[in-house]
Formats: sequence, C-alpha cells, structure tokens
Amino acid sequence: MKTSAMSRRKSKESSGANGGCISQVQKILRERFCHHYATGKLFGIEHQYRHLLELLKRTTVHGESNSALIIGPRGSGKTALLNHVLKELTEMKRVRENLLEVHLNGLLQTNDKVALKEIIRQLHLENVVGDKVFGSFAENLAFLLEALRKGDRTSSCPVLFILDEFDLFVHHKNQTLLYNLFDISQSAQTPVTVIGLTCRQDILELLEKRVKSRFSHRQIYLMNSFDFKQYIRIFKEQLSLPAEFPDESFAQKWNNNVQHLSEDKTVQDVLQNLFHFTKDLRSLHLLLMLAVSNVTVHHPLITASDLHEASKQYRMDSKANIVHGLSVLEICLIIAMKHLNDVYEGEPFNFQMVYNEFQKFVQRKVHCMYNFEKPVVMKAFEHLVQLELVKPIERPSVRAQREYLLMKLLLDNNQIMDALQAYPNCPTDVKQWAASSLSWL
Repeated sequence: MKTSAMSRRKSKESSGANGGCISQVQKILRERFCHHYATGKLFGIEHQYRHLLELLKRTTVHGESNSALIIGPRGSGKTALLNHVLKELTEMKRVRENLLEVHLNGLLQTNDKVALKEIIRQLHLENVVGDKVFGSFAENLAFLLEALRKGDRTSSCPVLFILDEFDLFVHHKNQTLLYNLFDISQSAQTPVTVIGLTCRQDILELLEKRVKSRFSHRQIYLMNSFDFKQYIRIFKEQLSLPAEFPDESFAQKWNNNVQHLSEDKTVQDVLQNLFHFTKDLRSLHLLLMLAVSNVTVHHPLITASDLHEASKQYRMDSKANIVHGLSVLEICLIIAMKHLNDVYEGEPFNFQMVYNEFQKFVQRKVHCMYNFEKPVVMKAFEHLVQLELVKPIERPSVRAQREYLLMKLLLDNNQIMDALQAYPNCPTDVKQWAASSLSWL
C-alpha cells in the first residue's frame, strides 16, 4: 500500500517536471518561429551581416550619415538580419545610450503627414513641436532634427530611420519624405542613417532623379542561396533546444530525437517537397510550428508522422476546403461550369449557359435529381460568386441582366475532382457526371 502510494507520488512529480519542460519547449520554439526576435541564427547571410553592422557602427560611433537598401524576396530574412545587427549594436554601452531609432512602415504610414506625426511620436518631440506651423515638410523635419542636436556633429544623437515596405513610400506625393531623409543623410547635419527594406528588385527605377542622386546606392541583396544539405542543417538548428535549457537530460533527449528526424527518409521527403516549393525560412517555421503544437506531456517528442501531418495541413487547398461545405446543387453548378470550360476551352460563360447544362443533367437523371426552380439555382450561383469560386469578368452595369454577365471559374479540374472525392455523401450520379468525358455529354 505504502509502495504504491510512493510510486504514484513519484510518477506525479515526474509528469509535473515533464509538463514544465514541455511548456518551456513550446515557449522557446514558438518565440523562435513566430517572431523576428534576434534569437535564432542567421543562415548564409554572414557577409551581409558584417556589411550592415560596419555601416551602422560608422553612424553610431563616428557620427557618419549613410543610406542603404536591403533587397530580397519575402521570407529571405531582411528583418531578422536588421534585428540581429541592432541587437549587437545595443550591447555596446555608448550606442545604447545614444542611438535613436524611428521605425516606419509603408503599409501604416500611407502619406507624408502621417509619417511625420509618427516620427514626432517616436522621437518624443510632441512638446517641442507644440502648435508651431511650418511652411513645408523639409522645414518641419529639419526643425525636429535640430531639436535633437547637442554640440557638434560627432556628439549629436545619431538617428536611424528604418523604412519597412520601402517601395510603398515611393508612391507618396513627390517622394517628399524620401527626398528629405536622403538629403539630410548626404549633408553635414545631424548624423542620420536611412535603411530601407523592400522585396522589389527594380526599386531604384521607381525613385525620382533628385531622390536617386541623394541616395548612396548601397544595396544589400539577400537571396536564399543554400542547398538542401544546408536546409537540413537549418531544420536541425531551428528545432534544437539551446544549451542553457533548464532540464539538461530532456534537452539531450530532444536534440537526439531531432538528429534522428533529420536522418529519417519520411522527414527528408517532407522537407524536400517544401524546399522545392519555397526556400524561405518563414514556410519552414510554419511547418515546424504546426508539428510543435502536437507536443504534449503524453507525446513529448516530435515524430516523423507529426511532420507528415503538418505538411498535409500546410499544403491544404483552401478553395477545395470551401467546396466541401457547399450544397449538392452548388456542386452541380460547379461541375456544369467545368464541362463548359472543357467544351469551350476556357472561354467565359454566363448563368444561362450553366443553367442549361444543369437542366440537361437533371433531365437525364430525372429519377434521382430534384429539379430546382430557376430563382433557386440563381441564388446558389450568386452564393458561388460571393465565395469567390466564380468571378465576373466585367463590372455589372445597371442595364445588363444578371443571367448574361460573363463569368470565369476560379477552380481547375484537379481541384474539383479532389474536392468531390472528399465530399461527404456525394450522390454517385453527380460524381459520374463530373468524371464523364466530353463525348458522353
């Protein structure tokens, strides 16, 4: 009796410790996957890292003004690179006390007026500006930077402007914000560095001549140029627990399991599919995030089947999922459109053509298919338009009748057939109609 009570207590304690470990694992890995914190490692961009670090050191330590663009496709690590550099800079005491950062985003600051308000807010200069009225944007910005000056150029606070979605600032009226920022970074005023992040390779072509002439033409390119072997190594490093993890034995067990996973054939196939689909690390993080979500006290280690399921979930077709929730009538209309696409080789169609096609099917299968009235079929068709499975080619005008508006189906044949296979209780005749060849029509 005594021994059983003790063993129960022991198992309870061990599961409690295990529960603590699991929550720690979830916290560490989720932070690594979900945020652009400078916690993880940089892969294949060490040269760019040193270049950017040297550039920002010259601004923060020696008071030089600079400008640069970080260019690369989405998910290539532009923000991660910048965050790593800023983290290293803020570890230097002199920089931490001096550097001022202003973060602007082209999606949020949609015009220069909003951008200026955001600059004032981030530099805490609301009291300095007060109710002053300025003649131009340039005067306003010059006044703000003058307020930050103390003594000569070398002792002034360096200001770092980070412009995310840089290509959207190009569309602001006369590119005033960019012109003034680049102009200040070229002149011997307050030390200012402007760093733009963009995924557009042709960004310099979009700049006006006067803006381009004031830009330093420093461009840092990021491309995911690693091969599959390096991709496997990234997978291992992203999923491994750090050496300072509280429970060393669990961390050892976890890391050994990750090593075995990286050698597993199923896992390598999953990663190879993802690697050929997209090389960006954001997609890898999403896949690992889905797999890590399955880790519990009773299932403490990730298995190959977890990654396989996560891969299926990640690559699931959202449009095919919508089809699963449609009524049989709506499914029939989609099949009618599929046949029209096959017959007319992708030419647009209208509701009347779809209705006629559906009527042919109903007349052939009169014993098993209920004949809906035309307004009901029209309502089902409009529902498909609302779900964006069908798209009007032209804007509907007041005079045009709804039945004759030209439409286009946004599903391909494979998506339709796959969705029908998974559709619950789909009538056999409907499946046969979908699979039928053109000669049978």
